[in-house]
Amino acid sequence: MTTRPHAERLLEAVIFASRDPVPLRTLATLLPDTADLDETLAAIRAHHAGGGFELVEAGQGVMFRTAPDLAPDLKRVVEIPRRLPRAAMETLAIIAYHQPVTRAEIEDLRGVSLSQTTLDALLEADLVTPAGHKEAPGRPALWATTAHFLTQFGLKSLRDLPKRTDLLVEPAAPVSEPAPTPEPPAL
Repeated sequence: MTTRPHAERLLEAVIFASRDPVPLRTLATLLPDTADLDETLAAIRAHHAGGGFELVEAGQGVMFRTAPDLAPDLKRVVEIPRRLPRAAMETLAIIAYHQPVTRAEIEDLRGVSLSQTTLDALLEADLVTPAGHKEAPGRPALWATTAHFLTQFGLKSLRDLPKRTDLLVEPAAPVSEPAPTPEPPAL
């Protein structure tokens, strides 16, 4: 049995012990000057390739995640978190693509008012956060996504969001209008 390098084992242990993605700069501070961070992370990835979990980039760091092909089997034994209601997902999508954005701008884009319950659900899930105030009358609060949002959706950065044009659904074929009803003859 060959012993793996101390630096590799150390980074692996730190990543494993952390609930959140570990920033790359934090990992770099743990390495001796002779070790290369990218090479060490590549060695960790290679060591776990084909296993039950893998090293992935998330946000501005790295973390271990369950291998995607095992997800169907895990659903039988792992409690799946409660899904957000449609209104919350719509609101989250607007914030993600338009951030920082005010409540009024969210309402304008959605076409309906934003309930406090919806906003509270996103705050409680740590998916959005206040991001200052807009320089406008009343100085409305601005909303943006959090680092947890990136982790939750498996994104390295907001640039990894799908392009909005890729999300558009083709409109249904237009419904033909009924023929106009003839007016009754004048008497």
